Amino acid sequence: MIWHPYTIQLDSDPPLKIVSAKGEFLYDENGKEYIDAISSWWVSIHGHNHPKLVEAVKKQLDSLDHVLLAGFTHPPALELAHELLEFTNWNFRKVVYSDNGSTALEIMLKIALQYFRNQGREKKKVFINFSYSYHGDTIGAMSVGGDSVFNRVFQSLLFQTKNFPSPACHDCPVSKSPHSCAEDCLDELEAYLSAHSEEVVGVVMEPLIAGAGGMLFHKPNVLTRLREITERHDVLLLLDEVFTGFGRTGADFAYQKAGIRPDMVALAKGLTAGILPLAVTLVREEIYKEFLSSEPIKAFYHGHTMTGYPPGCASALASLRIYKEENRLADVKQLESYLEEGWAKLRAEFPDKIKNTRVLGSVGVGELFTGKVQPGYVNPFAREFRRICQEKGVILRPLGNVIYITPPYNISKSSLDKVFQAIREGLSAYKIQD
Repeated sequence: MIWHPYTIQLDSDPPLKIVSAKGEFLYDENGKEYIDAISSWWVSIHGHNHPKLVEAVKKQLDSLDHVLLAGFTHPPALELAHELLEFTNWNFRKVVYSDNGSTALEIMLKIALQYFRNQGREKKKVFINFSYSYHGDTIGAMSVGGDSVFNRVFQSLLFQTKNFPSPACHDCPVSKSPHSCAEDCLDELEAYLSAHSEEVVGVVMEPLIAGAGGMLFHKPNVLTRLREITERHDVLLLLDEVFTGFGRTGADFAYQKAGIRPDMVALAKGLTAGILPLAVTLVREEIYKEFLSSEPIKAFYHGHTMTGYPPGCASALASLRIYKEENRLADVKQLESYLEEGWAKLRAEFPDKIKNTRVLGSVGVGELFTGKVQPGYVNPFAREFRRICQEKGVILRPLGNVIYITPPYNISKSSLDKVFQAIREGLSAYKIQD
């Protein structure tokens, strides 16, 4: 009955039926316990069914279920907007609500383009993106993503962009060392902007970690230089922090590690900690001012039925309070140490099977040597690896040959040890095809 996402329809494993969850654990219909080592696609930053989140949603439903946000407002939307703007140090002045990361990204692209249109700058129509990036599965989000199995079949529907190599420091596109380079990976982009800035709207990037494209890390200096380049050439810097926001990289937001201020930021996933769908796009005041007009043509015509959904806003407010009160950044710092220790042991045990181990904040990654088999999302061992881990009571979903751990920030050390043991079992079973 259900057409499951990212699933080959013939010869796929039957879906695991989950009936309850608590903390870092999921429970199937037979009562078997599983450690959710990917926080259910990177959302459950506090673990599942945190009682304060559940209570916030129940309380909101007692008073207001939903009201449209066009021409109306309500307390949770107002309070959340204020809290988010304050939490981001008032670097932004407007919050645009939507319901998921793809739509938050679409909104960011549309505002960016119209920002220049409202100034009469019709030549600006090109977006710059990076290879291996992923921003969602709607048309605009796919257009600014890198070429991949996610969007390849839809190329005829996508708008044209200018693509540059992903600045992955562990696999440098210009063969430099991350310890001695001067962000040389951006030289080509800077040269392009020097010649074509009058045509470029903005640069779209996942800061510090390109997630679904393979958990590719780059250093904060890349962001710092990119901000300097875009400001100098009057180009917007548009950051997709759907994955990296709310502590994932060890800072509240990834861009803060570079000490920069982007023009817009898209947020979702950890925003509500997975309890309800909600997303936001944060917009700088300078951009909003170009829409502050009585001319109908300058209004931003975009909205969703459930925009600013009151229970979603209430859950986001509760999640932000929990994030601060329970000091999730301290949890991430401790988790980062545990991840570094665990991956170091695996690298020492399986030097012929695993490479490019890397850790940042709550994200721990290792790549399988693939031999003759093509690396990437459709690597055939990913399915077998998932099955082995699931039998051991651990939920992991490798991105092809890229094994990653992104657990709830407050996962216990004993649970994390079980996750690494499951990975150990999977690596023991792995045979490189020479």
